Amino acid sequence: MDARVKTDSMMAATQGRPEFSVVSPVRNEAENVETLVREITEALAGRAYEIVFVDDASQDDTRARLFALKDTVPQLRVIGHRKNAGQSRAVRSGVAAARANIIVTLDGDGQNDPADIPGLLVQLTRGDAPGDLALIQGRREKRMDSNWKRVGSRFANRVRRSILQDRNSDSGCGMRAFRRDAYLQLPYFDHMHRYLPALMMSEGLMVEERPVGHRVRQHGRSNYTNFGRLAVAISDMRGVMWLRKRRKSPGGVDEI
Repeated sequence: MDARVKTDSMMAATQGRPEFSVVSPVRNEAENVETLVREITEALAGRAYEIVFVDDASQDDTRARLFALKDTVPQLRVIGHRKNAGQSRAVRSGVAAARANIIVTLDGDGQNDPADIPGLLVQLTRGDAPGDLALIQGRREKRMDSNWKRVGSRFANRVRRSILQDRNSDSGCGMRAFRRDAYLQLPYFDHMHRYLPALMMSEGLMVEERPVGHRVRQHGRSNYTNFGRLAVAISDMRGVMWLRKRRKSPGGVDEI
C-alpha cells in the first residue's frame, strides 16, 4: 500500500467511516458467497472498508449464509430485497445503503476477481486524476465463459458502441469503481448497470477503462441468456438515447 492510500485509510478509520464500499448483488449464489467474501477481505487487508451484499430475493440459502458470515467478518453488511427486482435495482440498493463515496462493484458469482479491487481504486483516486473522473469500468481481458456467451457479448458490445458512441469495450463487466454521488444523480431504470459508461458521459463526466481478470464460474448458473439480453437491449438503448437527448446540463453547480 503506497503512503497516500495508507494515509487515506487511516483517516477514514479515525473518523469511523469506510474509505470505500464494496457492493455485490447476488441471487441464488449460496455456494459462491462465502468464498467471495473471504477473497474480498484478503484483497483489502489493512484498508478501511465495508462490504455490502444485496440479496435479490434468493430462493436458496444465500441470505442465511451471508448472515452467518457477519459473526466473523465485521465489515460485512447484508441487504435483502423482499421480492426479486433485478441486478440494477440490487446495485442501486447497495449504493444507497453504502457509507462511503467511493464504490466498487463486482458480481456475486465469483467470476470477478477481488484482487483487481485495489487497482481500480488507485486509478480512480490517483492524485493526478481529472476532476471530472467518475467511473473506472473494468474490461475483461480473457472471458472465461462459453463460446456462445462470448459471441453474444461481443455482438452486444459492438452494437451498443455503434449506437451510443460510449467508446467502452465491455460495459457489461460488473467490476468497476465509481463515485457514489455521480452514480446517484443518474436516472434509474432496469438494466441500467449495463449502460453506466454512457450514462456517466451523458452527465459530462469522464470514464476510463481498466483491464481486469475473469474466472470460470465454479457453482450455480447465470441468471442471463443471450436471447434474454437481446430481447431488452434494443428498448434499453432507445431509452438511453432518449435520456441523453433530453439531458440539460447546468455546466456545474456553485454555492454563492
